[in-house]
Amino acid sequence: MTTDLANDKRTLADSLKVGLGQLTATSDPADVLVALGLGSCIGLIMADPVARVAGMAHVMLPESGIHKGPIQEGKYADTAVPALLAAVTRLGADRNRLIIKMAGGSQMFASGSGAGVLNIGTRNAIAVRDALGKAGLKLTAAQTGGSVGRTLQIVNRTSVVTVRAVGGAPQEI
Repeated sequence: MTTDLANDKRTLADSLKVGLGQLTATSDPADVLVALGLGSCIGLIMADPVARVAGMAHVMLPESGIHKGPIQEGKYADTAVPALLAAVTRLGADRNRLIIKMAGGSQMFASGSGAGVLNIGTRNAIAVRDALGKAGLKLTAAQTGGSVGRTLQIVNRTSVVTVRAVGGAPQEI
């Protein structure tokens, strides 16, 4: 079963867009969270279908250790996971009911800075999985890797998560 914004009588313009490095959580069942243009970035969702709470982080980089000054929590895998967990539990989510899904982590460049050990997409996916493990959380589903950009969304009312690869149809994960 595939559910998209059109089936929920909402448009992309009505959704709450989660931009680069941002983190958003909601307890409004009418909200739809969406991360557009995930390339090497990871879109991470935590949702409690019973409490109707959903949150999303748009993770850009694996770790915050090299950053100086104030940290944008959603930007780094090691800070986004605990911050997103705190945000959804503050709104009433139960960590034992969470569905946790992610998409993105593509290798957008065949050579140069995107290849080999510098492959940020792969490193982001690994770092998110590691941070989830450290938090005692289990990933429910993922669509990562490859070389295409993706859009990730969750409809809070239903907790349905879809991923649409560039040029493809939305797929529920």
